[in-house]
Amino acid sequence: MKIKNLADLELFVRTADCGGLSAAARSLDLSPAVASATLKRLENDLGVLLFVRTTRSMRLTVEGERLLARSRLLLAELQAAEEELAAGHAVISGDLQISMPSDLGRNVILHWLDEFQTSYPGIRLRVHMSDRIANMFRDPVDLAIRYGKPPDSNMVAMPLVAHNRRVLCASPGYLATHGSPRSPTDLGKHNCLCFMVGDALYNRWRFIKNKQVVEVEVHGNRTSDDSDAVRRWAIDGHGICYRSYLDVAQDIAAGRLRILCNSWEGEEVPLYLVCPDRRQLSPAVRLLREFLEWRFQSLTV
Repeated sequence: MKIKNLADLELFVRTADCGGLSAAARSLDLSPAVASATLKRLENDLGVLLFVRTTRSMRLTVEGERLLARSRLLLAELQAAEEELAAGHAVISGDLQISMPSDLGRNVILHWLDEFQTSYPGIRLRVHMSDRIANMFRDPVDLAIRYGKPPDSNMVAMPLVAHNRRVLCASPGYLATHGSPRSPTDLGKHNCLCFMVGDALYNRWRFIKNKQVVEVEVHGNRTSDDSDAVRRWAIDGHGICYRSYLDVAQDIAAGRLRILCNSWEGEEVPLYLVCPDRRQLSPAVRLLREFLEWRFQSLTV
């Protein structure tokens, strides 16, 4: 298996972004026949099927999803290198205003940004940490790290962790006192630590097992609009929380929290780096995206 032409990868990524081969071909000024032949050649070179095609749509296969993340990174690195060379090897610099979730930002990403700025001291950062979703057309932010793909299709959403889920977890101390739920339906017997999503209480937790979806309405004596507070309550033994795996990965590795009901999958919550316009994808933005994608690999399983 060998990719023989980077232009083939560009068409593959554009097809995934546009949701179809015809739109991708138009954006690259190719005929549909040439685009179809190019994609077929790439699949033949790799020996895998990248898209499942129907008469009305195309969707990525598992192999296609894996290739997409790597292809974006490769093309971004190539473009960044070309821009750096075109600028006469100028040092990459600039201001980045970033919005990010409070828990993930404060306890995970903030430390990584020290490393990032050591490598690229010309980049200046202004960080906004809040669980409220920033309005990128009104608030003073250029980029946002968000769980879930933004509903506005005009946004540029670059995956940082495509396969991430919520997990049910509690501290060893809580479990020693109250026992462990065997299934999500047992949560009614436990104190569940809830959080706010915007102005709405997120207390209907969904789980999947063998394609069976179970939604449980939970209750507890503590609620917060700050996800960091909910995680800290869980560590201190005050109840069970339902959090993004990325938020609690370090606590699980250290034994501060334990995952519950392992045979059930939590809701999908992919993590994206979002910006309003493709024209904002400067070398500094691309470097940050590549850096974060690489660092998040240390948290995923």
